Amino acid sequence: MIRRRIADISRRPAPFALRVLRGFIANRGLLLAGAVAYNSLLSIIPLFGVILLALSFFVDDAQLITSIEAHLSLIVPGSSSGVTEQVETLLDERGTVTWVVALLLLFFSSIAFGVLESAMGAIFHHRPRRERGFLVSAVLPYLFIALLGVGVLLISLISGAIERIDGNAVHLFGAMWTMEGASAVVLYGLGMVGLVAMLTAFYLVMPVGKIRVRHAFVGGLVAAVLWEIARHVLTWYFETLSLVHVVYGPLAGAVVALLSFEIGAIILLFGAQVIAEFDRHEPTDLPPVA
Repeated sequence: MIRRRIADISRRPAPFALRVLRGFIANRGLLLAGAVAYNSLLSIIPLFGVILLALSFFVDDAQLITSIEAHLSLIVPGSSSGVTEQVETLLDERGTVTWVVALLLLFFSSIAFGVLESAMGAIFHHRPRRERGFLVSAVLPYLFIALLGVGVLLISLISGAIERIDGNAVHLFGAMWTMEGASAVVLYGLGMVGLVAMLTAFYLVMPVGKIRVRHAFVGGLVAAVLWEIARHVLTWYFETLSLVHVVYGPLAGAVVALLSFEIGAIILLFGAQVIAEFDRHEPTDLPPVA
């Protein structure tokens, strides 16, 4: 069924895209995206701060910063260096971080997840109304934080291995192949694969009720492709045409980050609307989550 639906959509993508867009507007997607963007801006530095503090016991600081910067360049184009510097400052001051401060960082890093859960409820309003258990809702954000931490750890380890061969030459098929620049390419590829995987996992778990894996993957792939296009456009705009630093002065960094999060939240919820459109026309017989 899903293959036939995808084949039909690939032949006539415009009607499906219009249905998704109408549903997104009807669900007040722009208003929801604004709330998600604001709370994500509050959570981003505590989130990566918690991850860095936890992983700094196992991985070299320089490798961690490189991995975090690679992640942030995908999430906050145009202002990733400023966010990275702030997170690095937090890492440098880890000796003064008490358990109380660590718990506060953990709490603020999870704020955006609660807003996202409410936004997902609005996007998937066509489903029967069910409430997720309090314990599940409380634990879910920290599971995602742990998952993101594992991703950062894996990329740190892989990038460290790649850097050891970066610039070396390999004799293959009778020719010498240089490995110069390999680490940047591998990090970019891993970042994109990780983004699709993270979005797929997000769409599988965050909405209340079961989502088919194939639907979640399609939504994750659509969101990842749209974000990659938007990221390059934003980077080009801020580097060539933007007057944000002239207009906003010292607030420019926060404005750029908020705009990036706003566009990212729109794309994230639009991907959820794609899944909801699949879900609406192909009701699932899977049991709902308690």
